[in-house]
Amino acid sequence: MEFIKTSNLYSLNKSTYVNLRWIAYIGQLIAILFVQFYLKFEFTYFICISIIAFSILSNLYLQFKIKDNQLDNITSTIYLVFDIIQIATLFFFTGGITNPFIFLIIIPAVFSSQYLHFLSSIILVVIITISLIFLSFYSYELPHPGELHFHAPDYYLYGIPVSIVIGLFFLVYFGFKFGEESRIRKKAYDKIQELMGRESELLSLGAQAAASAHSLGTPLSTILLTAKELQKEFGNNTKISKDLDLLASQSIRCREILKKLSLNPRIKDDFLNTNLSLNDYVNQIVRSYQEISKKEFIINLEDFKNPININKSIEIIYGLRNFIGNANKFSKKKVEIFLNSDENITSIMIRDDGPGFPKDLIDKHRLGEPYIRTTDQENISKYGLGLGTFIGKTLLEKNFAIINFNNSKHMRGAEVLIKWKNKDLKSI
Repeated sequence: MEFIKTSNLYSLNKSTYVNLRWIAYIGQLIAILFVQFYLKFEFTYFICISIIAFSILSNLYLQFKIKDNQLDNITSTIYLVFDIIQIATLFFFTGGITNPFIFLIIIPAVFSSQYLHFLSSIILVVIITISLIFLSFYSYELPHPGELHFHAPDYYLYGIPVSIVIGLFFLVYFGFKFGEESRIRKKAYDKIQELMGRESELLSLGAQAAASAHSLGTPLSTILLTAKELQKEFGNNTKISKDLDLLASQSIRCREILKKLSLNPRIKDDFLNTNLSLNDYVNQIVRSYQEISKKEFIINLEDFKNPININKSIEIIYGLRNFIGNANKFSKKKVEIFLNSDENITSIMIRDDGPGFPKDLIDKHRLGEPYIRTTDQENISKYGLGLGTFIGKTLLEKNFAIINFNNSKHMRGAEVLIKWKNKDLKSI
């Protein structure tokens, strides 16, 4: 059932696969014709050409009859099984295990290990192994001149399939591992793009709200003026005077809110301002957490002697927010943030008094990888799969940051050190 369920997650690009098959069939046809008509070696070349012709028909069917651009896992596996049987049959008529091109039989399984489910690769490896064993004992002779016969010792003949199978296991295993890591990272990068798209929409919404402030200013002023005129006329009426006072006060409040969103360059707007230092970034993020958290946030600026203003970056904001948010999540009472800056380096250290990073992930240097799980059962529900850390690390590294993860000796919690060269920070 798992094999069927994951078919949609693993696929081959049809056009790429079709083109690779064309290259294979043209190469096979050239080799057969070269041996028959140029070298003039006698063998059953007509049967081999018939096998290739049938394979070409299967490729034409795949190219023109199957409309999907991506071949699902099951369809891909069926076609790769066909390719193994096809090339094994050709080897059967052209020398079997002694054919110098016998190593080509492993290509479908290596190809599968990169793109398809692991069970598909196991099926292909089993079929290839059976084919190699069969070809070691049963096959036509290798094409040769009439006066020469190629005979190899048995230990050599048996050594060839053994070496190919060992190489097959090695390549398929590592192909699958690298392919799986590639799929995991692609999934995580897609998540980053989704989050960045959401942040861009929020920024765009903020700009639209600021632009709307001009249009709303005039009718709001009219409402306030009318409310004041009504206060003068009905101020002695206790039934409605309180309502009029409330209407006037709320109108004034709305006008102040719109004023903050105004695009007037003389009014400082933290949301739209694009000339910020890292201190501004950190303060904005910490302020948002202080509104919802009872934790103590301490920002130390003692060594922040050379602040550099940079263009506002959604990626830096989101990256820092991930690490400060993690510190807030895991800390017991306190989060400390140290900003340091000199002539060459600017850094931010974020540390908390929580349980710290999982020791097994620190020791194996796996922090910052997506979809990893710790063996620390006590905090396993909090740690999750490391996607937030991966996103924060990736976004900051994209903006020239160098990130180190440690467990703090001072607070015994997690410690994240983010560094920039000042020349890189200025170029953001």
